[in-house]
Amino acid sequence: MLRPRFYLDQRLAAQTQLTLDDRVARHVAKALRMKAGDTLYLFDGRGTEACATIAAVERNRVEVMIDSSESVSRESGLTITLLISMSRGDRMDTIVQKATELGVTRILPVSSERTELRLKGERAEKKLTHWRNVAISACEQCGRNTLPELELPQDLDSALGEASRWESALKLILHPAQTNPPVPDSCAELVLLVGPEGGFSDAEVDRAAASGFQPFSLGPRVLRTETAPLAAIALAQARWGDLLG
Repeated sequence: MLRPRFYLDQRLAAQTQLTLDDRVARHVAKALRMKAGDTLYLFDGRGTEACATIAAVERNRVEVMIDSSESVSRESGLTITLLISMSRGDRMDTIVQKATELGVTRILPVSSERTELRLKGERAEKKLTHWRNVAISACEQCGRNTLPELELPQDLDSALGEASRWESALKLILHPAQTNPPVPDSCAELVLLVGPEGGFSDAEVDRAAASGFQPFSLGPRVLRTETAPLAAIALAQARWGDLLG
C-alpha cells in the first residue's frame, strides 16, 4: 500500500517535529485512522518532499517527526500557462484538477463575451481559494511536489495585455482553423488560450491574434470547454514534455 502524502505549508527540515494543519490532521486521524509510528509523505508545494513518522495523535491534533527530506522534482520540462474561460458548476474544478495532474505550471481564469461565470471581489477570492484546494488535492494524489500557480480571474483583454510576459512562448488559441500553424520540433514554453461554451467571438480571436496567439484546431469534432484544454495539454506534454517519459 502506498504511503499517504499531504501538502503542508511549512519548512520540512529533517529531524524536526511539526504539527499538521487542521485539514491534514483530520484526514490522518479521522479518515485514515493512522496512529503513532505510522509513516507518511509530506510536501511543501515548492519542490521539497519529506518522509515523516507520526509521533502523537490527540483527537484532531497530530504531531509528526520529519525523518528525511529532499528536493524532488516531478515537473515537466515544458512550462504551460493555461488561460481558461470560466465555466459554471464543477467543470472548472475538473479543469483545474486534471490540468494539475497533467503538469500545467500556471492557470489564469478569464472572462470573455460568452463566459457563463462572472466573478469579482470577495466571490473571486473565495473561488480562487477553492480552486487552489482542488489543485492541492490533485498534487497530493499525483505526486507533484510543486503547486501550480493560480491567479485571480480577469477579463480577456487584461490577460491579453500581459502577453509580453510570454514573449518567447508558443501562444495558441483553440479555435477552428483551416490549417494549423507549423508545429515546432521543440518547445520550452506554451501559452494555451481556451474559450467558453460557444467559443470566442471573431473579434476576440482577432485581438488574441494581435497579441501573438495562433488559432489551433484539435480536429473535426467539437470538444467541450472542459475537454479541449486537457486534450491540448496532453498532446503538448506528449510532444514536448514528459507524458511519454
